[in-house]
Amino acid sequence: MGVYRIAICKGFHEGTKAGAAPKKMAIYAPDKRTDCPVCGQVLDFKKDWWIDYYIHGRKKREKIGTSRTLAEQVYAKRRVEIAENKYLDVKKEARVKFADFADEYLEGHCKPNNKGWQRADAPNLASLKKYFGGRYLHEITPQDIEHFRTERMKDKVSGQKIKKGVSRATVNRILNCMSSLYNRAIEWGKAESNPVSKVRPFKVANRRTRYLEKEEIERLLDCCAEHLRPIVLVALHTGMRKSELLGLKWHDIDIKRGVIHLLNTKNSEKREVPMNEIAQRAVIGVLKNPESQYVFCNNAGKAYGSVKKSFSTACEKAGIINFRFHDLRHTFASQLVMSGVDLNTVRELLGHKDIKMTLRYSHLSPDHKKRAVDVLGKRIDTRVDTKAIFGKDAKNAFDVSYSNDESYTNLGQ
Repeated sequence: MGVYRIAICKGFHEGTKAGAAPKKMAIYAPDKRTDCPVCGQVLDFKKDWWIDYYIHGRKKREKIGTSRTLAEQVYAKRRVEIAENKYLDVKKEARVKFADFADEYLEGHCKPNNKGWQRADAPNLASLKKYFGGRYLHEITPQDIEHFRTERMKDKVSGQKIKKGVSRATVNRILNCMSSLYNRAIEWGKAESNPVSKVRPFKVANRRTRYLEKEEIERLLDCCAEHLRPIVLVALHTGMRKSELLGLKWHDIDIKRGVIHLLNTKNSEKREVPMNEIAQRAVIGVLKNPESQYVFCNNAGKAYGSVKKSFSTACEKAGIINFRFHDLRHTFASQLVMSGVDLNTVRELLGHKDIKMTLRYSHLSPDHKKRAVDVLGKRIDTRVDTKAIFGKDAKNAFDVSYSNDESYTNLGQ
């Protein structure tokens, strides 16, 4: 390590092929040699001086310029900065291990800001800590992250069992969590850069939109347990999320107005959910527990923590596969769109902040574009003389009949 110049030897070196590129080497000061130490040929020195040194276990190189004196001064300065731990403003407190900061991030950011931290952030951080836990934040590189996601997608063999690797979408979610962690680290003075920003996320297929047809809805309701049926009914007719339903309290419901007041939503915004007659009857039909404020609760008055098992059983009995509770929300939106309800109204009912979230249902309304131009046609007074274009048969110009196979065949000829 020190101050050096790049020298090029054009002579033949043992082990190199004829016609190969000239051999490059670093000649450190104060070495004054002018000949190649291997073949004795005269070296061709480049004009610029360089310095190199190690910082946190990594070799650094800097191109200084044509002045050897300046290069020696910069090198001496770098050595002092490294010794005093001031190089590139890296302070002792900035040498934070990933595992330690992951815990700090969970407590200081995830728990106060993300309602679903137990379901999303906690397992994602556990996966990251298992791989990066013993390393410092500043040591992790984009290449390390590429290796991590490759490992997460690999199938693991344990005895006779094979544990499947996670999907690309799951890896993207884990890296989103990691990126957020690094952004907080930068804000809190624990890191200088975010290595995740240099890793491209995987391209994944469009989000799934699984919904039930009318006959499937009837089968599912017939197979629901007594406590589950009103929950499913309200979900189907309001589009409420599972967490909103299971946390629903009696004082949140205004039966006279037919409205549910949601104060604790995913977006942390208040929302009014209108109830149709079926949803109202489902709520009224629930036997109120005098010891509980929750609408949907067990005999002890405690709100249901999960209905996953009973819902899976109902789906299995009804012969419905590949269907989750959240898909009831998709069913609500899909049936509205197929009934002709406009997408912005559906967005408001679902509580989406951005219309982009609702556009996934647009394909279910094949005539929504035609309805749009029909509205325009009624509004604009066009003065086109159809007789001048189509002659006497202008009235029937667009009347194409496909009454038999012969006329259909002739159309294609």
